[in-house]
Amino acid sequence: MSAAPGSKGKVLLAYSGGLDTSCILVWLIDQGYEVLAYMANVGQEEDFEEAREKALKVGASKVFIEDLRRELVEELVFPTIQANAVYETVYLLGTSVARPVIARSQVKIAQQEGCTHVSHGCTGKGNDQVRFELAYYALDPKLQVIAPWRIPEFYQRFPGRNALLAYAAEKGIPVSQTPSKPWSTDENLFHISYEAGILEDPNVTPPKDMWKLTVDPEDAPNTPERITITFKEGKPVRVTNESDGTDVTDPLDLFLYLNTVARRNGVGRIDIVENRFIGIKSRGCYETPGGTILRAAHIDLEGLVLDREVRAYRDEHITPVFGKIMYNGLYFSPEGDLLTKMVPLTQTNVNGSVRVKLYKGSLSIDGRWSDTETLYDMEQSSMDVQGDFEPTDSEGFIKIQSIRLKKWGAKFQK
Repeated sequence: MSAAPGSKGKVLLAYSGGLDTSCILVWLIDQGYEVLAYMANVGQEEDFEEAREKALKVGASKVFIEDLRRELVEELVFPTIQANAVYETVYLLGTSVARPVIARSQVKIAQQEGCTHVSHGCTGKGNDQVRFELAYYALDPKLQVIAPWRIPEFYQRFPGRNALLAYAAEKGIPVSQTPSKPWSTDENLFHISYEAGILEDPNVTPPKDMWKLTVDPEDAPNTPERITITFKEGKPVRVTNESDGTDVTDPLDLFLYLNTVARRNGVGRIDIVENRFIGIKSRGCYETPGGTILRAAHIDLEGLVLDREVRAYRDEHITPVFGKIMYNGLYFSPEGDLLTKMVPLTQTNVNGSVRVKLYKGSLSIDGRWSDTETLYDMEQSSMDVQGDFEPTDSEGFIKIQSIRLKKWGAKFQK
């Protein structure tokens, strides 16, 4: 028997417009909650107005659609590039970086609307439930969380898609006639992920029509495309296309343009098996077009302008930890706060430009320069010009470095 709507309080639901969250919205109303729907525009291809109408039709008292694309790029994507952060050496954190801005906006609206609860449609086996809920609790410890896919009453009633479809029919929930894909996706302007379904077998080759963002590398243009990316303090500030003269400087437009050129050249695909935070291995396929270009160019420029010891310290103590914190959903934490303040300190000298060639799914660096940083000295590095480096100084350097090695090697001569 349904409880009176609103008798249990007010809940702000992270809503996608899909079957799962539409059923969750109605189910929460049946449980006695007043439900407000919240959607975050983080660059996914979505008809937000259609989703708004659907949420209102099935019972949401209010719908909030927030455009978070710019803050995602400026506050999360660019700092992640500055840190060269990845998870398990290859995953570029595309899903992870969007979660902090989505959760922060959801909490802010919940507070403004006097909500007692927030809710989401994350599964009980995935990382996102952890990412969202740790953010909720860090940003407002008083908020209560409803996670339907961890409530036995819910997941036992809806063991699969057919049960959700039956409930939708019973409750008059509109259902898209688009056939269900045999995998699940999550999309934002940084990337798209594909997992579950047929992809759960790690030896199944993804079908060609699965990849949504990038052209198949084999079908990409036969002529390379060349761009120049300019960085200031480790953040991209300009992209220039050497072929057609396109010049972009606005942070959001710049990133979207990088996505465009990467997509048409088939750049940014990976297929991996990773370790989820909760302890389960998961196979995921990802497209991160613009992010792949940016990270490669940023790493290359650092070789030219970044001090050796600063780079080594960052690579050992900041980069891997930053990636792990982002992946595990600990951006809003004492350690997350510390690291986000440390990253810019490593980037003050990362100023210059990198020339990048894109061709059939690959990228390579054509060259790099800096008008302000002088760590690289052509004369000093040259094998043809002595410059101010005295070769005989190397003899003393080698002798000092060899002291302990001679002692180590001597014990094998006895």
